[in-house]
Amino acid sequence: MDTFSPEQREKILESIRTIPDFPKPGIQFKDITTLLNNPDAFKTLMEHLEERYRDRQIDYVAGIDARGFIFGSVLADRLGIGFVPVRKKGKLPSTTVAEKYALEYGFDEVEIHIDAFGDPNACRETPARVLLVDDLLATGGTASAAARLIDKVGADCVEACFILELGFLNGREKMEVPVYSVIEL
Repeated sequence: MDTFSPEQREKILESIRTIPDFPKPGIQFKDITTLLNNPDAFKTLMEHLEERYRDRQIDYVAGIDARGFIFGSVLADRLGIGFVPVRKKGKLPSTTVAEKYALEYGFDEVEIHIDAFGDPNACRETPARVLLVDDLLATGGTASAAARLIDKVGADCVEACFILELGFLNGREKMEVPVYSVIEL
């Protein structure tokens, strides 16, 4: 079930509301809150992701602040593995590592706990295998920074998974890890 059937794809797409001119004129915002409150569509999506990643030897799921927390934590629970949040700067309480990324006007940063995937000073045979999850791949700035962070703390970001991808924004080109998008628009 690595790809959705046309009926499953339509079920997910119909459950996502489009808000015109948000947060600014010309933007067609994809609101996933309507997917979250549709139990049939949400279950279909999560069953698909669970099946896709069940046998991939993933050790952790990392979710990007904030909507990636929702999909990532549910998927981690279904896979029986740990969940790690990738947060906006200043939101994590312990020692962190940060990664900057470019915005239209300036920069922003995401952070992760330095020990998110275990003791960074411990000798490991192989690095922890991490799946990065978020709701939307647009320009790729935040997601590529998050993937670099995972590698920076000694883990291996094996793939980045998105519910939606806005292909016309070419965010996939910024990613240095394989990308899987459930639905590309």
